[in-house]
Amino acid sequence: MKRYRKLKTVLIYLGLCLIAILTLFPLFYAVASSLRSDTEIFQYAMPFTLRTLLPVRPTGNAYREIFLKYEFYRPVFNTVVVSAAAILFGCLINSVAAYGFACYEFRFQKPLYALVLFSFMIPFESITIPLYTVVDGLGWVDTFAGIVVPSIADGLVLFLFTQFFSDFPQSLFEAARVDGATWADSFFRILVPLSVPVFITASLMIFMTHWNSYLWPLLIARSPDVRLIQVALSDFRGAHTTEWSNLYAASTVSALLPLLLFFPFQKYFVQGITSSGIKG
Repeated sequence: MKRYRKLKTVLIYLGLCLIAILTLFPLFYAVASSLRSDTEIFQYAMPFTLRTLLPVRPTGNAYREIFLKYEFYRPVFNTVVVSAAAILFGCLINSVAAYGFACYEFRFQKPLYALVLFSFMIPFESITIPLYTVVDGLGWVDTFAGIVVPSIADGLVLFLFTQFFSDFPQSLFEAARVDGATWADSFFRILVPLSVPVFITASLMIFMTHWNSYLWPLLIARSPDVRLIQVALSDFRGAHTTEWSNLYAASTVSALLPLLLFFPFQKYFVQGITSSGIKG
């Protein structure tokens, strides 16, 4: 029996190690290729040997070139600004709306909430053209507002907040109202301090949405001044050639920044997801 348990444990760990290797291999290959020249990448591509994976003559020219020649720092900065603005307004608007759905009863509450749930099931591509028409009519094409504002109201984020807020007892807010607290006092002084995990979870979700967004920034952000990082990656691919070392370097920067942000808040992210999934 003990031998069976040990064998089972060993197989589980071997399986987990295999999954980890398969998951991390693309990132490892991108980092290694970003430290090579295009000539070296093609020279050792076949047959597959250790030199295919590890740089023979490591160089950081690709990183210098993407930042000095292509000014890759500009789309990185633009994406950080857009993500920060989306997180600020998205968390504020969606959390206040979720507070109303979770803590108050009003007319047409259930149909409106059902409409919210239905909204995040609609593919974004199906509303791209009418949304672009609205943004163009407002004069927001090629502006940060055109990128941020349409994404502030997010049905999935609102659902996340609503599920989390529903776990709080109504007596908590009733006691606050008896003491003379307004809805704003109850929200900002009671609910927000107790909801740090779900705010961090929502912030990470919004950040990843904007960091990985490609279609909408491609349509709205036409000039380099407002171009975002995923669109900027296409600058390294031409009609007939691809600057592979530069593309790998830019992809590495694009992948590592979210990882550096996610790891410190991983505990809160998991806590927010699991707590929001208790009900419903």
